[in-house]
Parts: sequence; C-alpha cells; structure tokens
Amino acid sequence: MTKRNFAALEDRFAYVFSDQTLLERALTHSSLSGGNKSVRDLERLEFLGDRVLGLLTAEELWRRYPTYEEGELAPRLNALVRKETCAKAALYFDVDKYILLSEWEEQAGGRKKKAILGDVMEALLGALYVDGGLEVARGVYDQFWQPNLEEMAKAHKDPKTALQEWTQNKKLGTPNYNVVEADGPAHEPAFKIEVQVKGYAPATGDGSSKRSAQMEAAKAFLMREGIKA
Repeated sequence: MTKRNFAALEDRFAYVFSDQTLLERALTHSSLSGGNKSVRDLERLEFLGDRVLGLLTAEELWRRYPTYEEGELAPRLNALVRKETCAKAALYFDVDKYILLSEWEEQAGGRKKKAILGDVMEALLGALYVDGGLEVARGVYDQFWQPNLEEMAKAHKDPKTALQEWTQNKKLGTPNYNVVEADGPAHEPAFKIEVQVKGYAPATGDGSSKRSAQMEAAKAFLMREGIKA
C-alpha cells in the first residue's frame, strides 16, 4: 500500500484517517498473518465494526419504521448487516482494489469473495469508529446503507428463514442441517453442509462458516424446488 492508495480510498469515504495504521490494518486479511501475531490483521476491527454496523442499522430502522414491532424490525436488520450486504458496500466503495491478501489467496480469487469483502467492510467501519467516532462511521453508512435501505430491507428473508417458513406451511417440520465436510486451515475454514427436509432429496451448500454454508444449502434447496423466497 502507498499513501496514494490510502488517499484514493479515503476520497471514497470522504474522510482522512488520523491514524493511517488503522486503515491498513482494516484492509489486512488474515491470510497474511497466518497466526503470526506480529502481523496485525483485520479481525479485531471486524468484531468492532460488526457492532457499529448493527447499532447504526438498528437506529435507522427504529427511526424509519416507528410503528413496526421488534419481530418486524429484526429480520430487516439481519438483511442489512449480513455479509452479502457488506460485500456489496465494499464493492460500492471500490474496497476490493485495496485489500491486502496473501499470494495464494490472491490467486484463489479472494479479492472477489463475498466473505472477505464483507469482513473487510466491517473492519473498515470499526476503524472509522475508532479513528473518528460514531458520526464518522455514520457518514460512510449514510453513503451506502441509508439510500438503499428500503430496497434491501424488502428482501429481508434470508434463505434459511424462507425455507423454514415453507416447511412449516407444508407441515414438514424444521429443516435439519448436517456438516458433511469441514476442511481448510484455521484462518480460512471451509464447510459443506447438507439440509434435509422430510420427503425431499437433500441439498448441499459450501461456505467459509457453518452459517454461510447453511444459507447456501437452503438457497440450493429453494432454487431446485422452484420455491420463491
């Protein structure tokens, strides 16, 4: 990374970092650290950024939908903070151009992986919060999430929720998710999960976490059976 690169990304955020190391750390994927504690990667900032995003989204939903109950707000919040949404935000800000990856992750197409893009965007929100406070993080949030909130909130049913609602309506019970394979290094795990629904052939999905693999398995089942989420 060079100062010019930093400046280009800061221009997209309309914010200049006081502590440039925070920005670099937020862009450093764990594939570069490989467990080496001397390399400070994005994971701690991602942890914080996830909470910052949750707070900003919860506040926006609370203000925008004053008559909605908690049960109506929660699924919309989930849709707005999920990794796929964060990945879209990362692409909106051209973050993919600046991620620091290991050579093998670069060759594996890591720069375009939704999980990595989502993690980096969360870490950047965390870095913005640490460097400039909540209002600075809100400024970036308002550039992407705020104007797109209505559209993204409409698609608030994730595949697992949609599948469970469908099976309940059909009186088929709750879908069962089983781990078929678990592979990969600790910093980059890979899971294959199978979803089983009574009376139907199972469907599988792959992901970098059990949750994401479950989502993919549910999505595969819905698509195969022609079920609209």
